[in-house]
Amino acid sequence: MLDALSYTFMQNAVIAGVLVSIISGIIGSLVVVNRMVFLAGGIAHSAYGGIGVSIYFSLPMLLSTSVFSIIVALFISVITYKNRQKLDTIIGLTWAIGMSFGILLVDLTPGYNADLISYLFGSILAVNSSDIIFMAIILFLIVLILGLFYRDILAVSYDNAYAKIRGVKTRLFYTIILLMASLSIVIAIKIVGLILVIALLSIPTFIAEKFSDSLLGMMIHASLFSMFFTLMGLGLSYTYDLSSGPSIILISSVSMITVIIFEKLRKRKIFKNTN
Repeated sequence: MLDALSYTFMQNAVIAGVLVSIISGIIGSLVVVNRMVFLAGGIAHSAYGGIGVSIYFSLPMLLSTSVFSIIVALFISVITYKNRQKLDTIIGLTWAIGMSFGILLVDLTPGYNADLISYLFGSILAVNSSDIIFMAIILFLIVLILGLFYRDILAVSYDNAYAKIRGVKTRLFYTIILLMASLSIVIAIKIVGLILVIALLSIPTFIAEKFSDSLLGMMIHASLFSMFFTLMGLGLSYTYDLSSGPSIILISSVSMITVIIFEKLRKRKIFKNTN
């Protein structure tokens, strides 16, 4: 694996993997705490519309997909903030329209016969320097927003009603969390694809919850776990010539199952000792 780092594409993949791991650890924690996993899934699949736009108009994929996902996130925020009971319906609607729109644009693109599997399952080895710069900018913005408004975001995430009483602009921060999630999802699609992106956001966070007693701690642990899974999956894919996205998620899933089994065995042992 170390000899592979002499190649530029592998260096880019490692840097991108680290950046996306930190982003997914932070945003994954917010998504899980705010119970937005299904919502994030809707944004991820509707983002295919942005991919279609980028292919049809020959635009940069990350930029066009980010703009498209931001529009979707704003639409969801406006419709669902006061009507959470409509959330499932709206997500299903944006999911279907976004994917259908993207697929039709790809079909209408003259002479486009590229394999779309990379968008479904990721292509970390195809990351270039401009992609890395975009990821670094998004990470900087996320860290900046958290640094400035951490207490407000924390209040909105754990007790929206209490935050509103405190005078926190809950609707604004609900929208901000959605926008950060949409941008993070777009970036993660580049690594593991839109089908597996929710696993990248939720699995490290699920494990991080076992070792954390605060939102900040969860973000840090989730970022570290995500980084470990990404680098291990990248190494596995390079060594055995496998798809990188599924390899990363496989490592993550096996780790999560191991944690679940270990936790059950530990609880059973404690229960037996108490009796």
